[in-house]
Amino acid sequence: MIKAIVFDLDGTLLDREASIDLFLERQYDRLKPWLKNIPKNTFIKRFNELEERGYVWKEHVYKKLIEEFNISGCSSELLVQDYTDHFQESCIPYPGLHTMLQTLREKGYKLGMITNGLELVQTRSIQGLGIEPFFDEILISVKEGCAKPDPEIFNRALNRLDITSTEAIFVGDHAEKDISAAQHVGMKAVWKKHTYSQNVQADAEIDELSELIEIVQLWDRSAVR
Repeated sequence: MIKAIVFDLDGTLLDREASIDLFLERQYDRLKPWLKNIPKNTFIKRFNELEERGYVWKEHVYKKLIEEFNISGCSSELLVQDYTDHFQESCIPYPGLHTMLQTLREKGYKLGMITNGLELVQTRSIQGLGIEPFFDEILISVKEGCAKPDPEIFNRALNRLDITSTEAIFVGDHAEKDISAAQHVGMKAVWKKHTYSQNVQADAEIDELSELIEIVQLWDRSAVR
């Protein structure tokens, strides 16, 4: 019987690409006195290339941008602080996010989240989406001292939700850190599809978050038989 659904955040619940682009447009406008010699589209494009969908720390990205474009009077610390202070204002959810979470809660499922990243930034992103109240447990890697795909962080989530791995589903977008890692500890894994991974060996795939509800209920009914 399925008792809980555990989610990744970035690229699963948060439309990270759209959110980052919106944030960068606003950051450029806020800091235009220092960035005006760089075309806005160039600034956004190069940030995204350097950041590699969030897998490179912002400090390194901004230092590289300052170096490449010879930005003066604006430090990487200032740019990172601006990101920390303002990214939550640009958080864009995938369609149907709130309805999906509300439906799962109403059907009696526990909800958890495991996300890699800094505690302050990830907490503010969750708040920016307005979804914190839906979750029973939220584990953020830096706070926990371990990160996906380490089985430890998945097992901690299961323990705190008071369930076994066979009673849980994990939903994520990363083939290794989400799907394979969750399956490794015995959870079923649902892949939130995107264009930059192929041949992901998930137990199920979804294009839209609303599709998850039917999958959960189908597996739940199968487990009872």
